[in-house]
Amino acid sequence: MSDCLLEIRDLKQYYPVRTKEQRKTFVKALDGVSFQVKEGEVFGIVGESGCGKSTMGLTICKLIEPTSGDIIFEGRNISGYKRNAMREVRKKIQMVFQDPYASLNPRMSIHDIIAEPLIIHKLCRTTQEIDARVLQLLRQVGLDDYHAKRYPHEFSGGQRQRVGIARALAVEPKLIIADEPVSALDVSIQSQVLNLLSDLRKELNLTYLFIAHDLSVVEHISDKVGVMYLGNFVEVADKYSLYEKPLHPYTQALLSAIPVPDPEVKRERIILEGNIPSPINAPSGCKFHPRCRHCMEICKQKAPERIDVDENHFVYCHLYGADGKLKK
Repeated sequence: MSDCLLEIRDLKQYYPVRTKEQRKTFVKALDGVSFQVKEGEVFGIVGESGCGKSTMGLTICKLIEPTSGDIIFEGRNISGYKRNAMREVRKKIQMVFQDPYASLNPRMSIHDIIAEPLIIHKLCRTTQEIDARVLQLLRQVGLDDYHAKRYPHEFSGGQRQRVGIARALAVEPKLIIADEPVSALDVSIQSQVLNLLSDLRKELNLTYLFIAHDLSVVEHISDKVGVMYLGNFVEVADKYSLYEKPLHPYTQALLSAIPVPDPEVKRERIILEGNIPSPINAPSGCKFHPRCRHCMEICKQKAPERIDVDENHFVYCHLYGADGKLKK
């Protein structure tokens, strides 16, 4: 795809662990994930805690090295890049972290926090240029000039997240990986930060990989959504197809849990049985089968292959045939 900015092929992230019997095994945080993100698009990733969403973001940034698979950014496979080669790439891929209280150095002023990437990547030649750029970035995210002299503990959670966004914008990236950027904020502040991200996307032609567990938040900002379960995608579609016609039983259960503000609207609530299995000892076949109300014998034995329902919608489920239609 000529307009494809990021392509992930069979990405795996395994962490070695030892069991009580001192037997070495692996936590399969990512177990063969593949997807594409077009330039200017917002690709949302949702799923339960522990499904591998944050690991995905850290691996794509190469803050942790992938076990295997390809990370193709702007047509280049960066999965094997070492530290020096990644320095240039990291100017184009930036991350906004989940916890604005932990992601900012409490010993540094806001000016120094935002100026740090400018100095590291040598984007400004003089102190005056750095100062002017820092103030420009603060205004861009809705903060005032005097905030530059303050420290993180003097800010609210929403303001801190704005500082984190300004720091990410400092190097003029093409792709921003936002790892649950509003989950630690009050609901009223969440909408402000989401609107800011949307405005910045249009103004700067940014591409987002937006990670969240709140489906209503993802619906608000995303163009395409991928639903993850235990290290794999179970369904990927544009947001209109996914929210209006979810195909995978897991997606259907997640969407049924979204509160409906209109009391007149009745929606079937799908209750999932049991808990998410351990990624150390994942179920055979389809990983979702122990909790699926449509479980068949083949689900326990064979992992489902990708079924393309249409050009922008695919699902991994034995309920659907190769033609993308529900089996009778």
